[in-house]
Amino acid sequence: MERRALALESLTLDARALAAVRAIARLASARGGRALLVGGCVRDALLARPLRDVDVEVFDVEPDAFLASLGAQLPGRVVGGDFPVWKLDGLPVDVSCAGVGVSLEQAARRRDFTLNALACDPLRGEVLDPLGGLADLEARVLRHGSERFGEDPLRVLRGMQLAARFDLHAAPETLALCRSLEPSGLAPERIFEEWRKLILRGERISKGLDFLRESGWLRHTPELLALIDCPQDPTFHPEGDVWIHTLHCMDAFAVRRVGDDREDLIVGLAVLCHDFGKPTTTREEGGRLRSLRHESAGVVLTRRFLARMTRETQLLVWVPRLVATHLAPSQLYQQKSGDAAVRRLARRAGSIELLARVAAADHAGRPPLAPEPYAAGEWLRERARALGVLHGAAEPILQGRHLIGLGLAPGPAFGPILEAAYEAQLDGEIASEDDALRWARERLENDPA
Repeated sequence: MERRALALESLTLDARALAAVRAIARLASARGGRALLVGGCVRDALLARPLRDVDVEVFDVEPDAFLASLGAQLPGRVVGGDFPVWKLDGLPVDVSCAGVGVSLEQAARRRDFTLNALACDPLRGEVLDPLGGLADLEARVLRHGSERFGEDPLRVLRGMQLAARFDLHAAPETLALCRSLEPSGLAPERIFEEWRKLILRGERISKGLDFLRESGWLRHTPELLALIDCPQDPTFHPEGDVWIHTLHCMDAFAVRRVGDDREDLIVGLAVLCHDFGKPTTTREEGGRLRSLRHESAGVVLTRRFLARMTRETQLLVWVPRLVATHLAPSQLYQQKSGDAAVRRLARRAGSIELLARVAAADHAGRPPLAPEPYAAGEWLRERARALGVLHGAAEPILQGRHLIGLGLAPGPAFGPILEAAYEAQLDGEIASEDDALRWARERLENDPA
């Protein structure tokens, strides 16, 4: 890479953060040390990408004394145990100390990959490259920084999301090292954070998943491993097996993210999991390969996949619902289904909008059979919007208070009545509170018990 200078002013940080970095560097210099920008912020700055935060590492100062002096100028808090980090209050700046006598190369060898071992002197603008990260960044090569890579097996999953975010291919020796590592002892929340970055920040998510396959780590996600070599009918899936289809779907999802992390994560995970049920349901029938009811078969596998990594209730509820209904947009469109079917789908899926996004990615994952726009999704969105159920199921009109108002005592009988009323509402028989009250009176008159 030709550019080996990086002016502090060129970083996409606000003035307060830039001033803080400059103050840290000057304080370190005044104490006989040197402060350097390190890690991902240097990589991203060289790629002209916006920075989310910056890491500053200070060399040749006594850590406790330096952090005490720093805290007097820039308020913050210490986090971490063996390697304390000073996190500045209200600013995306973290400061750590390498220690006295620790060289830049020694510190860099602690890092995961060479392109994350780059450093920059914020006062001079000089880019420092102790491990050859500039050449790897230019060649889009993901290469481990040193033999210390294996000290934290999570780095394999970090490689997964980095490959997806920066369109990288892994060095053969790095893949060999990854194959020798196991995820034993890794906290689920740490594992899930790497998957979160893959889903939310990956530009070519297929590259990250392929890294997982090449590194041998698909063996730890059996639901994904089973997709490899699972055949599909070439008439409807000319792209290949279910694994290849899933890669195409994930890349299609990545270009359609909307920028809402909550929704994008739910949709991305649903797209990743949507065909988990195919390996157990694919059969040849009448000269065709079919995967009948694979969407329902995939629900249990989706829950198992997610439960190993997260306890986020929202994900554990919403993602399986979208997997279970991912074929419905095309089915309802082809059948030209009525309002009742759309309302019922909103109830099962939770959100027609999110479901349409999942189905669109599924549709786009069949090159060259992926005409745009996805007609079924647009049709379904329009119908759901007109019915007021685009973003969620219709709220029940008949409530317990109505039954009390009609003289019914609260008790077990409420449940069946309210459920029947809601079914009538979904069928279009109840459209207003007056309709609901009329329906309830007639039911009580015909079945007073």
